[in-house]
Amino acid sequence: MVIESSTSADTTAVDAARQSPAWRRAFALSLPVGIGLLPLGIALGVLVVQQGLNPWWALVFTSLIYAGSLEFIAVGMVAAMTPLPYVALTALLVNFRHVFYALSFPLNKVQNPFARFYSMFALTDEAYAMSVTTDPKALSGRVIVFSQLFLHGYWVGGAILGATAGQWIPDSIVGMDFALTALFVVLSIEAMRAQSGYTVPAAAVTCALVARLIAPEHVLPIAMGGFVTFLIIRYFATSRKAAVDA
Repeated sequence: MVIESSTSADTTAVDAARQSPAWRRAFALSLPVGIGLLPLGIALGVLVVQQGLNPWWALVFTSLIYAGSLEFIAVGMVAAMTPLPYVALTALLVNFRHVFYALSFPLNKVQNPFARFYSMFALTDEAYAMSVTTDPKALSGRVIVFSQLFLHGYWVGGAILGATAGQWIPDSIVGMDFALTALFVVLSIEAMRAQSGYTVPAAAVTCALVARLIAPEHVLPIAMGGFVTFLIIRYFATSRKAAVDA
């Protein structure tokens, strides 16, 4: 009887939570991630100013690009007047993983065409992680879009704050461009602990070292291109093995 009562109470609590406004549920889902996005946005804003760009570029990067790691790379590229084809190739390789996100992201729940277009634009690592770790029944189309809006707001707000404060931060303070790299290092370590094998991280390190030896001035596109190729080959090889075993 105690177990049944507890189960009934939990079900009632879940139903009550689902009846709350979509924006409130989205805010609750996005807040833990937003707390981590805010300081990263501040780091991006400070980096924009330290690279000699006008502070309003922080708003441009976060509003129109909104791609996290790519934005940190783009700041340096814009400051160095990098040729557009090289920028386009780098953007393709860095964000190619989003193609795989789209395969399982619940975009079908977003019915409004304009909201769906924004949801595709705002499909970041954080938004995808939030969607796959949340009960699908609790994710309506409005909750998904509101969550992405909140995450975008944290990112833009942090960058504006960083760009504003960066005008008074001495140039002697360095390392802001390493903030996102440090985050992904931590996430990579946690991912390695969660999985049983080390094939994927070993392949990533190998691609980076080979690219460094081949062309030190073009490490990123070569390493990312090689790693993406490895993932595609590994995917088809695994699928074929599973089909044969079945």
